Formats: sequence, structure tokens, C-alpha cells
Amino acid sequence: MPNEIIRHPRLSSDAVRLLTWALSLPDEALEPLSKTAQRAAIGKSAFTRAKRELVAEGFLHEWRRQADGGRWVTEQMISNVPLKSAEAEAARDGRPSVQSPATGEPNRRAVGRSLKKTEKKTYNPPTPAPAPADEPEATADEAPAATGREGESSSITTPSPVGTVPQPLVERGGLALAAVAHDEPRLRLSGRDVATLAPVAGEWFQRGGGMPDLREALASGLPDVVHSPAALVRNRLMRKMPPVPTFAEQREADRRAAAAAAGPRVTDMRECPGDHVQPLLFRPVDGETLCPSCRCSDVEAGVAGAIAAAVRGGAAVRELMRARRAEVAA
Repeated sequence: MPNEIIRHPRLSSDAVRLLTWALSLPDEALEPLSKTAQRAAIGKSAFTRAKRELVAEGFLHEWRRQADGGRWVTEQMISNVPLKSAEAEAARDGRPSVQSPATGEPNRRAVGRSLKKTEKKTYNPPTPAPAPADEPEATADEAPAATGREGESSSITTPSPVGTVPQPLVERGGLALAAVAHDEPRLRLSGRDVATLAPVAGEWFQRGGGMPDLREALASGLPDVVHSPAALVRNRLMRKMPPVPTFAEQREADRRAAAAAAGPRVTDMRECPGDHVQPLLFRPVDGETLCPSCRCSDVEAGVAGAIAAAVRGGAAVRELMRARRAEVAA
């Protein structure tokens, strides 16, 4: 966090708070500035003024475009240094920047230097040289494309996916990355890059994502020239990672997995020998041979027979009684 942001003469306290809060978010966080303002307890009017100040000073850039299906989306990009429109578009599209040093590369800014001279001169030790970055700096609201200059190596470090990914999912992630790289020439990955990114792709599948979603996330909206395919794939995998499933979703997935492991549902079912238009399978409870419908039909038939026998018996008793009365009267 450069001191130039904290001591900026034209940025209000709300603008500085909004910018520092957004810059403190992790790279994989996807959060619009409006939500960041809510979390930072910045009101709507103050947020509008702060946003206007950040745009005027070059710390915030926005682009509005029409996505697939006719839906309009807004891309926001923040930076810890002021950028001109051309420099911001170059960082967004993955093109080499004319700025020196290039946007997103390590620099040696004097973080402790103030914008204004103070009455008391203070000593700020020089900033140590930062380690070389593997990919350009990405912000919370930016939809960055990981890029590099011509001739730069595309080797990357192993990302740390959330949780432990089983080995079968790691292998599936490697195969998925290889398939995407084979279909899209701009995403050519070496065998080492595929092996390095396989755990992240496996985490994608572990969270319930599918192959079509993975292909869409990696191959859609690519710039014309991709200087570092491995860095771009890593960036998109981390930013567009499906959310962690809830406890209820995990239980449902476990239930389905247990049902699949138990075998087909018809293994313990039996065919009813009754009169049916088509073969009917049912699951016996206590060794029954007929389905519930046929058993109910048999019971109803037995009840009807008993009722008919009772009616016949009653009629015979009445005839006998009438004959008996006739004999007595004679």
C-alpha cells in the first residue's frame, strides 16, 4: 500500500477507505465496489463521491459490455497506482504496457515518500526489492487476464486449492486442462503446466463444477494474443472457482454416491405374476409374491364372496322360517 494513497491530497477519507479495503481483498475475490462500500460502512452518497474521485485520479476504471445472450455486464478494475485509460485497457486485455515499469510488474516505488514536504524531515528506509511476480496484479473487482511480455517464461508455482483434492479428481483435472488446451490454440499448456494446475482443476470438480463450465470459464472472451497461457488459466481457475457446497448439498451428494455404490435399485425387486398390461416390478416387504394392487384385489374378491354367501344363507333361513309357520298354522 503506497503512502501516496493514504496521503493523497485530492482523495477523501471515504475514497481512501474504499480503495484500501478493495486492495486488501484476496486475488480470487469477486466483489463489486458497491458491496465493498457496504462492508466498509460507506453510505450511498459517500460511495458515489468516492467512486467519482477514484475514477478522476486513475485508480478506478470501468467498462460496460454486452455479454452472450444480450446481458450487459460492468467490469471494474482498481490499481494501487494511477493508470491512464490506455494503460488500463492494456492491463485488462493482456497487452504489453507502455508504462515503465509495465503494469503489474515489480517496481521500486518509494512507499515511504510523502506527496508534500513536511516541516520535520523523516527518514524512510528504502523498500527491499520484491520477488518476481508470477502473474500481473489482480484486484477484487477486476476480471483480469493473466499476461506476460514476449519472451517471458510461463512457468508458474503450484496454487494452494482449498481443501484436499483426491487423486482421482487431480487426474481428471489434468485431463480436462489437456483437452481445453488441445481445442484452444491460445491456451497451449506444457506437460509441466498441466501437472501444476491439475490440483486446482480437481478442486473445481470437487466443488461440483462440470466440464462444460470449466471449458467456458477458460476459453471464453480470450484476447487475441495470450503471452502466458499458464498464468491466464491459473488466474481464471482461481477467480471463477465454484463456491464451496453447503452442508445440505454435501449430504445430498454423499447420499447419491452411497446409492450409486449400493448398486441398481431393481436388484431387490420382484416381478408380479398377476394380470398386468406390462411386466410390473415391486419390492416385497415380507416375501410377498403379488404386488400390493393384486393383493388388494384378492382381498376384495374374498370379501365379496363372503358377502354373497351371507346373503344366500339369510334367504335360506327366511324360507325355512316361513315353511315352519305354515305347518303350525295348518
